[in-house]
Amino acid sequence: MSHVRLLSFCSGLLPPLNSLQQQRQRQIESLKAAHPSLTEIQKDVEYRIPFTVNNSTISVNIVLPTQFPQDKPVVSVYPAVGHHLVDSNNGSIITSPLITNFGMHSDLGKVIQSLLDEFWKSPPVLRTAGPAGFPFSMYKPPGISSFPTQSYHYGPCHVGPGQTPPPGPGPVPTPHSGVDNAHGPPRAPAPYGLISDLPLPVPTGDSQAGQNGHMYKMPEIPESFPELCDMNLTQLSDMSENEDVLLEFFVSLPQLKQVASDKGELVNSIVDMAKKNLQMEPQLEGKRQEMLFKYEQLTQMKSAFETKMQRQHELSESCSLSTLQARLKVAAHQAEEESEVTAENFLEGRTDIDEFLTSFMEKRTLCHSRRAKEEKLQQSINMHGQFPTSH
Repeated sequence: MSHVRLLSFCSGLLPPLNSLQQQRQRQIESLKAAHPSLTEIQKDVEYRIPFTVNNSTISVNIVLPTQFPQDKPVVSVYPAVGHHLVDSNNGSIITSPLITNFGMHSDLGKVIQSLLDEFWKSPPVLRTAGPAGFPFSMYKPPGISSFPTQSYHYGPCHVGPGQTPPPGPGPVPTPHSGVDNAHGPPRAPAPYGLISDLPLPVPTGDSQAGQNGHMYKMPEIPESFPELCDMNLTQLSDMSENEDVLLEFFVSLPQLKQVASDKGELVNSIVDMAKKNLQMEPQLEGKRQEMLFKYEQLTQMKSAFETKMQRQHELSESCSLSTLQARLKVAAHQAEEESEVTAENFLEGRTDIDEFLTSFMEKRTLCHSRRAKEEKLQQSINMHGQFPTSH
């Protein structure tokens, strides 16, 4: 139970989210709910959504400033495209009114979905020339700084009880200020910022994950370098003043040798994987052509289905009970008028009695028959509605 108490105690130390942070989290949750293919590049700061149009994959990058949603997000695309929603100067930054007019009460998930819908309706055109990489660092909104360079420092070697540090006025390596040696070497924090010239997520820890999900564990960097204890003051001074000597010393470290060896193995594995991918290219192209053919068939079948549905709807409207009732009412009224015309002709002496009786009885019988059917249809409508279910 001690670890439960510790967790509850630590959670009590966390400051509560203010109103702006709560709205930021709600906007991020809306974005994640609306787009299952969303990739988190940097937590609560940068996200990416890939989509395919005209056999080309385009990535939409969303960067949230520090004061988001009070400040509008920065949305860009890669590679550079030509589109009426994209800045024509760089072909990357989206200048849609949905982004420029983004406010506290806007819904980020719906805004991005509207942009994707517009891209589907009016596909963007890829630019033929442009810089390589993922050029989202071309624009930096206020409140967002770029990633600082990470520097490493080496500290003094541990001196035992029977040892004394080398005397003399020479320079002695010192640890980085504000860093506790008990917690390892200093590391740059993960600030809010943009990725620079890389299409991969920016790693913030020892375990670096690539796009394929493979993890790489960096060798542990020691708190001190015992090799320095065996050097005299002259060697240390020479290393401090001569970069070549310092570089030679670092190259001989086992950690750096391990990184170089791992790099070689990774390069070999990448080459092998590339060869396998090339071998699978004909099969992939065949599947792609098959998918395009099936997609064309699907489009044709969808068009035929919509045409038949329209025809079915028209027939349903023309055969509905209310339509039939209206037609019977018009036909009954027409038969009644024709019988009255026959009666007037008889009274005026235009027809004899035999012709009058035959024509008048026929018209009246037809009129009453249609009115009876109209009443039955009205009763059916009252009981079952416009479209009674068939048994």
